Amino acid sequence: MLIYDVLGIGFGPSNIALAIALEEKRQGGASNIDMMFIERQKSFTWHPNMLLDHAHMQISFLKDLATLRNPTSRFTFVNYLHEKQRLQDFINLKTFFPSRHEFCDYFAWAAAQFQDRCVYGEEVFDVLPEKRGGEIALLRVRSRDRSGEVHERLARNLVVSVGGSVHVPECFRPFASDARIFHSHNYLRSIEANAEARTIAIIGAGQSAAEIFMDLHGRPNAPQIDLIARARAIRPSDDSPFVNEIFNADFVDHMFSRAPAERLEMLREFRHTNYACPDLELIQQIFGVLYEQKVKEQTRHRLLRRHEVRSVRAADDGVHLTLFDRNSERASTVRYDAVVLATGYEREYHKTMLTSVAPYLGDFEIDRHYRIKTSSHFRPAVFVQGASEPTHGLSDTLLSVTAVRTGEIGDALLATAQPSERQIAVGVH
Repeated sequence: MLIYDVLGIGFGPSNIALAIALEEKRQGGASNIDMMFIERQKSFTWHPNMLLDHAHMQISFLKDLATLRNPTSRFTFVNYLHEKQRLQDFINLKTFFPSRHEFCDYFAWAAAQFQDRCVYGEEVFDVLPEKRGGEIALLRVRSRDRSGEVHERLARNLVVSVGGSVHVPECFRPFASDARIFHSHNYLRSIEANAEARTIAIIGAGQSAAEIFMDLHGRPNAPQIDLIARARAIRPSDDSPFVNEIFNADFVDHMFSRAPAERLEMLREFRHTNYACPDLELIQQIFGVLYEQKVKEQTRHRLLRRHEVRSVRAADDGVHLTLFDRNSERASTVRYDAVVLATGYEREYHKTMLTSVAPYLGDFEIDRHYRIKTSSHFRPAVFVQGASEPTHGLSDTLLSVTAVRTGEIGDALLATAQPSERQIAVGVH
């Protein structure tokens, strides 16, 4: 069985950026690290069911897979535009914020250049410790392909980049199999399955909720939409220059150096730079839609402020939500044909994936270079991407620091690994 210097779980933007960083370090004279990535999707994809028309990125194109680490990289978004013969046209757009479709294509372009170092269509379901003598020397990564066949690979080091798992409020969890209730990450596919829906509830007030509201508003079947939010108002993201400094790569050092209580306070202070805060332009569009209703004395859509979903009942005639209005302190039940949960994501799935080696990982404490602290007789380095917000800051789940972070992980791998040619492992158990 082959032993890899590093196996990456997932091949989304974070691990693509890592592949780029390791390759460029090798070209710069560093030791070669034999890497392989395992991706459960059958080919590269990036939030395919939220690639809405007119949706654009919320961060600058300069925060791509490479620029902030190496502006001369051939994997920058600017070079992508050059190779696609669109650079001058993009300049004429006069924007820092490409369409989501275009940035997805950029990611796919970069991923395609590592086709020989990624296996698609396999889902990792277990990571097992491999003992040699009295220590854990390797990790056995088990995955299952779409035909059900199990594959095993050995690794000296592991990088887990599995992204967020959908957050479903507790009252909706019993209805996971009901096609009328679906999370925003599956929006485009699910809304097509609910094409006849005439009354739709959107739960949430963030960027995804706002984008979905405007998408539904423009659909030819003219559904009625209730945008259900716990807040008094939809607040815009704060992207002013001084606030945006919290997304700078060097702010990670400051965040990590603070005491836990101060970190928590900073996360609270700057929460509305990233959570429940659509772009101001989107908010203005929604306000304009609701204002025009008043002009025409029509009520197609509603913004239900300070409303909470207290209970859910699925019946043949629709989904019945019991809503509690915190302004009037009254509850009412409303029937919908479909419900969209724009309720965000959780960042704990890496712990589930690493259950079999959890006894060696303590409380999953992550060091400055994104490596999980392990017991003394556990040799493999286990890095995680996108799961360090409490210690590394709000930028950790975003593209803002991806290029720099993967450079740091690459340096840590070079310092801890013992790169060599692929080796055949015989009798490793």
